[in-house]
Amino acid sequence: MERRVILAIVLMLIVAVLPSILFPPKKRSVGRTVGRPDTVAAARPSAPGPTAVPTPPSVIPTVRPSAAETVWVTSPQYRFGFSTLGGRLVEAQLLEYKSFAPGDSGRPVQLVPADRPLLTQWLVLGADTVALADWSFTPSEREVRAAGDSATLTLAAQRGAARVEVRYTFRPDDYRFAVRGHVTGLGPAGAVLVVSLGDGLRSVEADTVDDRRHYAVVTKATQTQSTSFGSVKPGEVKVLDGPFEWAGVKSKYFLLAALAVEEHQPRFGGGVVVGGPRNGGPSARAALRVTLPVPPAGDFRYELYAGPLEHRRLARLGHDFDDANPYGGILRPAIHPVSILVVNVLLWMHERLNLPYGWVLVIFGVLVRLLLWPLNQKAMESSIRMQAVAPLIKETQDRFKNEPEKLQREMLRIYKEHQVNPFGGCLPMLLPMPVLFALFFVFANTIEFRGVPFLWLPDLSRHDPYYIIPVLMGLSMFVLSKVGQLGVPPNPQARMMAYTMPLVMTLVLFRFASGLNLYYAVQNVFSIPQQYLIARRRLRQQGKPPT
Repeated sequence: MERRVILAIVLMLIVAVLPSILFPPKKRSVGRTVGRPDTVAAARPSAPGPTAVPTPPSVIPTVRPSAAETVWVTSPQYRFGFSTLGGRLVEAQLLEYKSFAPGDSGRPVQLVPADRPLLTQWLVLGADTVALADWSFTPSEREVRAAGDSATLTLAAQRGAARVEVRYTFRPDDYRFAVRGHVTGLGPAGAVLVVSLGDGLRSVEADTVDDRRHYAVVTKATQTQSTSFGSVKPGEVKVLDGPFEWAGVKSKYFLLAALAVEEHQPRFGGGVVVGGPRNGGPSARAALRVTLPVPPAGDFRYELYAGPLEHRRLARLGHDFDDANPYGGILRPAIHPVSILVVNVLLWMHERLNLPYGWVLVIFGVLVRLLLWPLNQKAMESSIRMQAVAPLIKETQDRFKNEPEKLQREMLRIYKEHQVNPFGGCLPMLLPMPVLFALFFVFANTIEFRGVPFLWLPDLSRHDPYYIIPVLMGLSMFVLSKVGQLGVPPNPQARMMAYTMPLVMTLVLFRFASGLNLYYAVQNVFSIPQQYLIARRRLRQQGKPPT
């Protein structure tokens, strides 16, 4: 996806800059890679490898686990299921979002992969590791309904003198819930809690390959860091240095993350990413495990978020949690701020105007062009003046072609006397580009556009199944180019660009998000009238009848 975006950006820059050069103006002048650990050291904690067989301390006898049951926590927004075996998360349904995955379409989004529970936990005591996955927990209730201010579920398990109790506190309108734990009977030295956030969320998109390309581990220490699943080789273990305020695993639109952001709260000490199988393609697995110190008193706490990558919801949590869904990829420093601005404007327009997002995009495209109308007008007037002084510039270039310094002084004098800016036509054409580039990533990563229909388009975040919008975009681009050449001296290169660039851009954007192509087509269509008016003025300046 990023390669196609970068290619499109380069081509658009060519389209934006080259006409102003070829037409009127006649101036020619992450961490380290280590071996797989079998235990977690308290000083520099890392998770046990999946094949490690921990040696339980003598205070914890081996007990045959009982049959697992599922305890349900429900609210209007979610339905979480916790297994009594290990207290693991076995279901995470988001009731306000529908799955588009083949064979699963129309059902609520389910984040937990089949047969791969999340939140598997270990306790590390010195050289010993205690896996809690086979402990039988007793729930305080069999079913919890999150209503009012909050609801609580407590899971407790005991083996010999060792006892583990975990209390979850849920809010009905929040995908984040608090985790409070207490451990006793494990000795006076304290321990390290290791929490597994799984090896990838369940894909719930129609294009599962594209969804899995977005799978990544995201962490926040001093700054946000993202580790793509595809960058971790099978069997490789990457140590992530903490302390972390939060860490999680994301897909294209959803996130499971653990947060330790309360004041005076211990942060996650560190983590490891363990590479999994490639499955014959880009759908690599990479398990994330983070560590949390447990003091001798035995108390620990953190929070879990299992929900959508919704920018405003994540931003309200603070601590740069919205950076879990960064826009721009390798272009992030330049693209991310513009993307955030564009997203907020589109959401604001949608809410205030009470219009579908498709019409919001149309209005937004028109508004951008209206705002740039004065700048475009000045740029085109500068272009006309540039064309008027072109013979004088050519004469000056011929006269001083062997005296570069004098030529430069004379050219500057001509520009100043005739109020010509040789680059005046570029700026207005470049100003809309950051918005267009930002929309590449906005439609690829913003959940608000996921599954949103418009006219014949089933989903603004996916390509037009009938390819009508990209064809209209290409045609509008061609018409805009042809109108812009009225009154311009014949130029074979410009004529070639007028035909080839619309075709190339149509092919590049053919399978991009239909919302992006819709915006681009609207931009082109509403640029044609101004381009035509300016072309008529150019023809009048040349004493030719307007067409």
